[in-house]
Amino acid sequence: MLKVLSYLKYAAGYVALSLTFLVIQALTELWLPTMMESIVDTGIVKMNGADGQMQFIITEGIKMLGIALLCVVAAVGVNFFSTKTSAVISRRMRHDVFERVAHFSNTEFDKFSTASLITRTTNDVQQIQFILSGGIRLVFFAPIMGTGSIILALSKSKDMSWILLIAVLVLLGVISVGLAIAMPKIKILQTLIDKLNLVSRENLSGLMVIRAFGNEKHEEERFEQSNKELRLTNRFIQRTISVLQPVMTIIMNFSSIAIVWFGSNAIIERNLELGQMMSYIQYAMHVIMSFLFIAMIFINIPRALVSIRRVGEILETQTSITDPEKPKEVDRFKGTVEFKNVSFKYSNADDCVLSDISFVAKPGQTTAFIGSTGSGKSTLINLIPRFYDVTAGKITIDGTDIRSVSLSTLRDAIGYVPQKGLLFSGTVESNMKIGRPDADSELIGKALTTAQARFVADMPEGIHSEISQGGTNVSGGQRQRLAIARALVKQSPIYIFDDSFSALDLKTDAALRKALKTYTADATVLIVAQRVSTILNAEQIIVLNEGRIVGKGTHKELMKNCEEYREIAESQLAKEELE
Repeated sequence: MLKVLSYLKYAAGYVALSLTFLVIQALTELWLPTMMESIVDTGIVKMNGADGQMQFIITEGIKMLGIALLCVVAAVGVNFFSTKTSAVISRRMRHDVFERVAHFSNTEFDKFSTASLITRTTNDVQQIQFILSGGIRLVFFAPIMGTGSIILALSKSKDMSWILLIAVLVLLGVISVGLAIAMPKIKILQTLIDKLNLVSRENLSGLMVIRAFGNEKHEEERFEQSNKELRLTNRFIQRTISVLQPVMTIIMNFSSIAIVWFGSNAIIERNLELGQMMSYIQYAMHVIMSFLFIAMIFINIPRALVSIRRVGEILETQTSITDPEKPKEVDRFKGTVEFKNVSFKYSNADDCVLSDISFVAKPGQTTAFIGSTGSGKSTLINLIPRFYDVTAGKITIDGTDIRSVSLSTLRDAIGYVPQKGLLFSGTVESNMKIGRPDADSELIGKALTTAQARFVADMPEGIHSEISQGGTNVSGGQRQRLAIARALVKQSPIYIFDDSFSALDLKTDAALRKALKTYTADATVLIVAQRVSTILNAEQIIVLNEGRIVGKGTHKELMKNCEEYREIAESQLAKEELE
């Protein structure tokens, strides 16, 4: 929470101006009833014998009008600068939350769901902005007005102070009951928004699967269930809050009636002036309204506190993978990757996913990884760019521990193609330049040709053709080839292909591997594959089984010495292809 509150420093000037105008508004509103009292009581005296009544009324009226205008200006100033305060803080907060999330490692992403991160970045920050915008006025204005009104009311008549006491006690009782009823619901509201976002994202992302299985009705019911929970919770909170307003109005009106009733008797007995009674009514209304504002604070702040806590969790979460304090300077890696007795275990797991992994991948050679599903292939190569850090052992590039260099230096040396070929909205060219902004059209064209992405030339605008979000306007195979070309544009000393050829047909796969051999002649290539045909000619094939290396060598060597590899190969290739 302290982390979130520290953002006030970014709008300290606006906060100071808001408070200045707020004090002016409070003083002018407290002064007006006193002026009214003076006009009424002094005016009666003048009408009983003094001359110039009209002049007196005009003079005092102009004064009151001036005070009222000053009050209006102050109110506008408070609203303007409090809005500026909330806008500046929320903008900065959204920026920092997004920046922190962008630097999260996979470990932190495993902790927070994507739906929750989206809600925290948008809805939760919006809740904080809302409470800042109105909260500055309510938090400071209500106590000033309430305290000032009580003091001034008591100065007019102490005999009617019991009316204010009863009104305040009833108000506190109503507010306490309302908060006790609404608070549990307020605390779970943001969680329900998370859940609704999660269901919505799953439905939109898996729309084709849902339609293919004719499961629309079930998903509609699932969405409606989450929507209903959020609707009922919101409705319950709003109904509870809505009851407070009429109750406050009733208390306010009964207080006015009581003041008039007992005040009129005091006037008859000459213990109270008419103007004093009128100003007393005004101050009593100010007291009640102040408590109404305080009630609104207590209703809105709990939800804002939940949002502050949720945003604070992101801002205070330190990424588990960071740059070393004194990173080693490396001009350019040659590309020799070595695993030395590497073991890895996920933070929430009991057993290691990888155990005692050791091998060397050299420049100019292709090192391939194959094994059954869940054997740890993708996890292994995700350790190289430090998406996760090893639990034991170490990984070196050219003899340098990858944890001793900066993340930017390490990842600049790697051309990475994930399992899912994700493209960003923009153009083909903008996607190609993600890893290398200075890439020219010649280099992009060469990478596209190597990746067998010649279909780009047939697009209406070539490399300037639009790519929709996620690359949904191109096929899966085309998307995968563009992702491969994007990595090739970097011209890195190390290339990682995480099962990146699975979406390609055998002919395209063969052509791509042949072109890739020439393009990456001096680079270290690491390939995760499901198809044996993809890695037949690799200089080194590493066979994984349950997180351990059970075979290492060329295709021919493994066919002789590794039973697991032989079983995989025989299940995929014809007898003549195995030789």
